[in-house]
Amino acid sequence: MANKRVLLLAGDFVEDYEIMVPFQTLLTMNVDVDAVCPGKSAGQQVRTAIHDFEGDQTYSEKPGHNFTLNADFDSINVDNYDGLLIPGGRAPEYLRLNADVLNIVKAFDAAKKPIAAICHGLQILAAAGILKGRTCTAYPACGPEVTLAGGTYAEISIDGAHVDGNLVSAPAWPAHPAFCREFLKLLGVL
Repeated sequence: MANKRVLLLAGDFVEDYEIMVPFQTLLTMNVDVDAVCPGKSAGQQVRTAIHDFEGDQTYSEKPGHNFTLNADFDSINVDNYDGLLIPGGRAPEYLRLNADVLNIVKAFDAAKKPIAAICHGLQILAAAGILKGRTCTAYPACGPEVTLAGGTYAEISIDGAHVDGNLVSAPAWPAHPAFCREFLKLLGVL
């Protein structure tokens, strides 16, 4: 049986943990992951940012690692993938302005393929218009966007994950164990 294959949508200043931990977790479970970014090709890098919770009114941000892309955005064919992974950070706020990104998300959802979005990644799902009538979670500051997109925002613990049909969502990187486990279940790996 062939390995499952996941498309990972990235951009500059994606959250460091939210790209690296799920990427490595999926690879550990023999899931092939194509990490892509609009306007970039395989071998190029995106810069990441480390967001931390240090007692301030919002998260802090520090420089992260460079993450090397391993596939070309321009050659994406949704039919070749079993699932979609959208990490958070600052990247989703501008990736959601890209019509091709939104069309990819819509195609995954229309095919009922598993979609995993964490933290600010839900901004892309809201912009794609796929949250109407659904319940999901996100970083709390993105809750109003979920509601404005017609969804129901689930306020859960920072280390929890929420599943609604083909969609798994989580508030932030402390949820990686639950988030990755639920995505792997949707993919049929666990």
